[in-house]
Amino acid sequence: MNIGDLVTAHYKSGKYIGTITGIRPGIYTVKISSVLRHPAQGDLHNPNEADVPFFHERKALAHHEQANIPESAVHSYEGAPLEYNESLIAAVHKLETRLKDRENAFSARSLEALQSVKKEYELMYKVSFK
Repeated sequence: MNIGDLVTAHYKSGKYIGTITGIRPGIYTVKISSVLRHPAQGDLHNPNEADVPFFHERKALAHHEQANIPESAVHSYEGAPLEYNESLIAAVHKLETRLKDRENAFSARSLEALQSVKKEYELMYKVSFK
């Protein structure tokens, strides 16, 4: 892969579309264009556990944010990226639907955390999740 290539990138528990802006041994720097999968809420070291000391609220990487991502988590992407705000709204709705379908303590706590994250997005990006 080369600088300027459009790629998908897995970062923590999220998935994004972006452009390679830098290359180092084993790592690509990717500039984020779209969100494909919103990061999971909660403690990644204790997945699906609601009763943990610190339940993380995770936001998606920001539009044009650059992240250093391991080479193994970056793959070529064909097509045009979605507009960032549109992709963020779709990714949040998809995560909410998946969590609502599960009806357990972890999902309930994740939905609470996601509500807080959504409020930040509404202020930051001037988007509506209605």
